[in-house]
Amino acid sequence: MDNQNTKETVKQTFVEYLENNGHRKTPERFAILEEIYSREGHFDIESLYISMKNKNYRVSRATLYNTMDLLLECKLLIRHQFGKSIAQFEKAYAIPQHDHLIDVRTGSLTEFYDPRLRDMIEDICQKHNFKFSHHTLYIYGHFINQSLDI
Repeated sequence: MDNQNTKETVKQTFVEYLENNGHRKTPERFAILEEIYSREGHFDIESLYISMKNKNYRVSRATLYNTMDLLLECKLLIRHQFGKSIAQFEKAYAIPQHDHLIDVRTGSLTEFYDPRLRDMIEDICQKHNFKFSHHTLYIYGHFINQSLDI
């Protein structure tokens, strides 16, 4: 699915969610959605706010926080809490399954995918008669640098 089709599908999903839950469809909410789905990777609310201000969007922090909550509720956004750092977010629609390695020394984040994990999870769920919907895996540690860890 190309980026434009993704954005149209995401917008329609958001419109339906807002209508079904009695929320107003405001230009600010759709500008926030557009900004999020134009980004790559993880982001925090403050960096999103600054980015939108730099593009001359008139969006208050309150509107941003409220819209983020709505996007989380309708499953268009995922919230991550990597250790003690501030909350990070990423798009939830049309994003391939992945997990995270978090370097506790530097705070750097590496995404990875290993199909063996998915197979293990599905086996575990089947053995326990559990219907699997999704998972999140965070692995904390540090990357081994030969010059530091000999």
